Amino acid sequence: MNNPDNKLHNETSPYLLQHADNPVNWHPWNEESLALAKNLNKPILLSIGYSACHWCHVMAHESFEDAGTAEIMNAHFINIKVDREERPDLDKIYQTAHSLLTSRSGGWPLTVFLSPDNQMPFFAGTYFPDKPRYNMPAFCEIMQLVTDAFKNKQTEIQQQEISINHILKNISSHSLSNETLNTLPLDLARKQLENAFRKTTGGFSDAPKFPHPDMLERCLRHYLFLKYQNKTDNRALEILTFTLDKMALGGFQDQIGGGFFRYSTDEFWMIPHFEKMLYDNAQLLKIYTQAFLVTRYPHYKHTLQLTADWLIREMQTEQGGYCSALDADTEKVEGQTYIWSPQQIKALLTEKEFSVFEKKYNLSKPANFEGNWHLHSDISNDALSNELNINIDELQNFLDSASSKLMAQRNTRIQPGRDDKILCSWNALTIYAMAQAGRCTNNERYIFSATQSAEFIFNTLWKNKRLLASYKDSKAHLMAYLDDYAYLLQAILEILQSQWRNTYYHWAIEIADSLLEYFEDKKDGGFFFTSHDHEKLLYRSKTFSDDAMPNGNGVAASALIRLGLLSGDKKYWDAAEKTIRCAHSSLNEQAMTHCSLLHALELYLSPGLIIILRGDDEQLKHWQKIVNCQFIPQLICIAINNETTAPDKLKNKIPVGDICAYICEGTHCLPVITNINDFENHINKRATTC
Repeated sequence: MNNPDNKLHNETSPYLLQHADNPVNWHPWNEESLALAKNLNKPILLSIGYSACHWCHVMAHESFEDAGTAEIMNAHFINIKVDREERPDLDKIYQTAHSLLTSRSGGWPLTVFLSPDNQMPFFAGTYFPDKPRYNMPAFCEIMQLVTDAFKNKQTEIQQQEISINHILKNISSHSLSNETLNTLPLDLARKQLENAFRKTTGGFSDAPKFPHPDMLERCLRHYLFLKYQNKTDNRALEILTFTLDKMALGGFQDQIGGGFFRYSTDEFWMIPHFEKMLYDNAQLLKIYTQAFLVTRYPHYKHTLQLTADWLIREMQTEQGGYCSALDADTEKVEGQTYIWSPQQIKALLTEKEFSVFEKKYNLSKPANFEGNWHLHSDISNDALSNELNINIDELQNFLDSASSKLMAQRNTRIQPGRDDKILCSWNALTIYAMAQAGRCTNNERYIFSATQSAEFIFNTLWKNKRLLASYKDSKAHLMAYLDDYAYLLQAILEILQSQWRNTYYHWAIEIADSLLEYFEDKKDGGFFFTSHDHEKLLYRSKTFSDDAMPNGNGVAASALIRLGLLSGDKKYWDAAEKTIRCAHSSLNEQAMTHCSLLHALELYLSPGLIIILRGDDEQLKHWQKIVNCQFIPQLICIAINNETTAPDKLKNKIPVGDICAYICEGTHCLPVITNINDFENHINKRATTC
């Protein structure tokens, strides 16, 4: 359908382009659209979603593709479509407004009605059906009620707007704390995580179950934090490993192709919501890598390899950037690409392969997804090996062979749509996780993948020492947000531990300096989500709690502490400390929802461990392996070849013989170490393996 009044045809966002042929007169969010609403005195119907969202597709098919519904929308509203992944600033504002208006958490699709003169929300919801169902009124009924209210209840709307505006202005109001920073928030989070933990199914909630990798990392880091003090908290490690085991065995993980889906619809991690998001997989790759380093459990290494291989195979472009998501639906049917029948599987495998595969993935049990089987397991390979009296390596070979055959057949099916826009922040999360996985498992392919993405960002999204947020179809645009800078700084510091480049070190400095110049709240500490020269919106968000992604203030504080210790520049440390102090009251109230900031607090309280190796390439690799087989949260270890001239801040770390190590703990530096046994002994003091 060609609708000349639909203004989305020239957009690059796959989500917006999905609606470019709707009969709805959609507009992108821009000055022209907002001015049109004001000039016509029409309320704005703001619809926010993303391309892989199942319920966004449902509402689109039911309502936005319907000519009758579109006629009502066009007659009474200026309709604006927003991709929440490109405009997280707008999404954060109007999700908060939804919570204020409805006293419920939001989600996607987000449907908000705004006053035309000031973009203040006066009615909000999420998905609305085309006909009354799910105990909800029809979308057309909602629009009629909103239209009547806008015409006849302006006094009430204006009074409500005053109240909401006051609340929004105060949400980001935080002041610096002068109290002594201590471990109490870490201990509080530990208790809250214990109370939230689901003892029989893992995770921290009932269905729907989200992975919450930030909380899982907090459990791991609390265990290590106490272990370094010669204390034990095995329960924290048990919470982590029990949850990781459940997630890796269940249908929450794609057992054939690798990668994790967005969340589990049931409490057993069996049936997922089938979209795959880049940011989820980046965070889960990171936590499985860290857990493997601490536990040495081989199935964690297998899981991280499945995830990393999927990211490279299906999400990384030839240009180097990682795409954003895979759809939940195939041909408008959720999960269609991933489901099987036992007969289909049996026809593809040998008799022995099927006997093992059937037992592993419960194929003799009733169908678990709309008459079909979505692969999940409830038995570990060790337990299955004992039960079937098969050597563990032989068992793994059977499973690998079967998976390869099923993957080959699955690849002949129609595949879910891929959102191929490249987002700076999500790529940065993936760069960090991929580089860490490569460094810690000695996999050069993973390090190369991370570096390719970093190079893509440097060449396409880094302009005049500022970042852009999004890239698609040769167009880089949108001013970047706090998360873009914070995540990228963290990622570049990780890459430097894999392969030193002076250019990357200088880039990290430039990223940090731009972060301080354009985002820091100089008065009260912390960082705003949008830059000082960003488009003026209802309010400037400055938050400290994690959501589906780690909080930008928390990541920024950790990265700045690390950079401050590495570079010796106190301004980075000071900005990090002010951020933690600004968030102090939040940390003491809802600690477990602020895990990223708790990581920063832990780094602030613990002596940072900075190791700079100088030597020839062969010796450097050997010494690096000693470090890379450990997960030490406080550690940065970089290796600079003797022939490389170190940057000015590091120029005093001169080569001494074939190999040497400069080690500083906090502000205390040790004599240079040239003996590998002395070096290994020092690292073993921080050893993390169980």
